[in-house]
Parts: sequence; structure tokens; C-alpha cells
Amino acid sequence: MKLTKLTALLCATVAMPAMATELEVTHWWTSGGEAAAVAELAKAFDASGDKWVDGAIAGGGGTARPIMISRITGGDPMGATQFNHGQQALELVEAGLMLDLTDVAEANHWKDVVYPPSLLDACTVDGKIYCAPVNIHSPEWLWLNNKVYEDLGLPVPTNWNEFVATAPQVEAAGKIPLALGNQPWQSNLAFGAMQIAVAGLDAWKAVNIDKNMDVAAGPEYAKVFQAAADARKLAAKSTVQDWNQATNLVITDEAAGQIMGDWAQGEFQVAGEVAGKDYTCLPGLGLNEYISTGGDAFYFPKLDDPDKEAAQKRLAALLVSPEVQVAFNLKKGSLPIRGDVDLSAANDCMKKGLKILAGGNIVPSGDMNWNPDVQKQAEDLMVEFWKSDMPADEAQAKWVEILKSGL
Repeated sequence: MKLTKLTALLCATVAMPAMATELEVTHWWTSGGEAAAVAELAKAFDASGDKWVDGAIAGGGGTARPIMISRITGGDPMGATQFNHGQQALELVEAGLMLDLTDVAEANHWKDVVYPPSLLDACTVDGKIYCAPVNIHSPEWLWLNNKVYEDLGLPVPTNWNEFVATAPQVEAAGKIPLALGNQPWQSNLAFGAMQIAVAGLDAWKAVNIDKNMDVAAGPEYAKVFQAAADARKLAAKSTVQDWNQATNLVITDEAAGQIMGDWAQGEFQVAGEVAGKDYTCLPGLGLNEYISTGGDAFYFPKLDDPDKEAAQKRLAALLVSPEVQVAFNLKKGSLPIRGDVDLSAANDCMKKGLKILAGGNIVPSGDMNWNPDVQKQAEDLMVEFWKSDMPADEAQAKWVEILKSGL
């Protein structure tokens, strides 16, 4: 993207600064692919005349979010901070600690261009908009190393059931069937991906939208917990910690597959891997091609500084702009939050996601359906389940009780 084009865009959407204003921006994007993507945001903001001061926090959202929240509530706010779509910043907004971006959203017609509308709805409290969505990330993907299967003379699986069926041969060849990191959110993500894939859309909606606890305790979800038990066994020899380390096991032919969000694409790209040739991606684990519209948004804590507030609004407008949406999401592996951008350079996996999005086969993410306390309890249960030999039916019963606490 040429800087002159970006400058012209900004002049048309928000007042340019008379002099550069520094904004510290906190986020948890620290892997190779993530760092390449966030660099596009920093480059664009710097080119606009302001200065991005990077505040990356390693360890993922579970580590970073408490630090971010503590700084905001403790009187040491940053200029902008990443949160996931949903309710993660709701209490901060309700406490009056976040900047109202409604004027920016109206000036740049966000309601006309942001898709699906649920992304902007998640930013809206009492009719006011408090965040700038930047991408759509979905966790319901199975990533496969084509070479592992080719070396074994096996066809690359086309769905989760085939993946499980070929696992004994993969393991006999000295490979790890399923790569999984030990961070708590990863096992929870795998379970979430299995919900739509294994139980099906109707059962998923009954539980997560309609809050039907009979379905949660019923046979459709018993299949989900059995699939999780299968996955637990397949991942037993995966001892890495971080998600990108697990992805690297797949990239380096040490593991056959990984259940991970579409941000894994960034790691494959940095490694020079080609989608459809070196690796295969299966949305909905190849069983039900639906994706949830999770992802990331930036919130802007209130600052007692008019110049910084003006810079915050310039950054918010920039993040949603077409050029930045393309540059960032092509590197991140995520889908853009607007449908009027040119993604002709998208790889095979991103095209699959775009097709699903265009077809409307989408559901809101868990962050939008359950409050943070329920999410945390469910995550803790998944950690206990994956690290033990807890029976599937016992885990299902405990999970149902957790959901009931959020009704």
C-alpha cells in the first residue's frame, strides 16, 4: 500500500494531526505470524503522522487481559488495547472508563460496511459504540500436514472422523496425531470447535442461543464429549506450551494435525508453506462448515489529554479503513470485518472462510453467548478434563451445571 494513498484516505475520513502523537497500544499478538500482522497496523498509523508505541504482552489473552484490565482500572491506561469480540470489556465500558467512538463510527459509516452486524453490536452499549472491530477469527479449523499422510500412502483426511480413523497409522510411524499446547484456552478452543462440528448447528444453537439445558445434557452433546475424549488421547504426546509451538509441530512434519483458529495461517505463511499444497485446512473440522464470528477489536481507554483522544479516534478510523483491513488480515490469516475490500491475494484457506462468510453460515462466538464467569469455569473444566482420565459423561454433567449457573 502506497503511503500517499493511505494519507489521502485518512484526510477524507478524519482530521490529520498537526504533529505526531504517541499512543501505546497493548495486545497479545507475539507469534511470528501475529507480529507480521500487527506490524501492518503500526506501519499504517506511523504513516498517517502519529506514532504507534507497541505494548505486546506475551502469553496469550489469558495472561494479557488481566494486565490490561488492571492498568485501566488502576489509573495507568494505555492509548488502545485489544480485546476479543464480546463481553470482555463490558464492565470497563459500564464503569465509564472507555472512550465513546460513536462519532467516528458514524463519520465512517461503520454500520453500512461492518459485516456481520453482530460485530458492531458487540461494541455497542446503550446505543453507543465503544470499539473498532478489526477482524473475524474462527476457531473451528483442523489443520493437516499433507506430507505426513503422503509418506504413509494415505489420502489426506477430509473430516474429523477420517482423521481419527487414520491416527493409529500416524502414531505407528512415530508422529503425534494431534498437536495441542498446554495453555488452558487451547483445550477449550478444541472443545468449542467440536460443538458445531460434531453436535451440529441445531444442537449448538439450542444450547448456546436458546440455553436449552436438556440438549446440553443429551445425546448430541454426549458425542461432543466423546470426540473430546478421542482428541485427548491423540494429543497425549504433545508436550509443547504455546499454540504456535503446536502449529510448528505440524509445519515441521512432527505432527499430523492441529485444531486451531484460522490465525494458524499466519504461521504457515511465515514458514513459506502453501495452502492446498503443503497443508490442508478443514473449516468445521470438515463435518459442518460453519464458522463462529469471533475475533478482535480495539478499545480506547479514556485519557485526560485532548491530543491523545484525537489520536485515538484517528487510529479507530484507520483500523476499519479498507486498505488497512486488507494489509492486516492477509498477514493475520483472519477475515476482514467489511465486505467491500479486495482480497484477490487471499490463499486457499482464506477463500474457504470467505465463501462460508458470504454464504451466511456463521454463528456468534462463545464470548458473545456466555458471560466471562461461565467461560472461565468452562475453560477450567476443560483443563481438568484434558489433563486427567475424567470420563466423558462426568465432564458433560459438570459442564451442564456450569452453563446453568449463567442462566
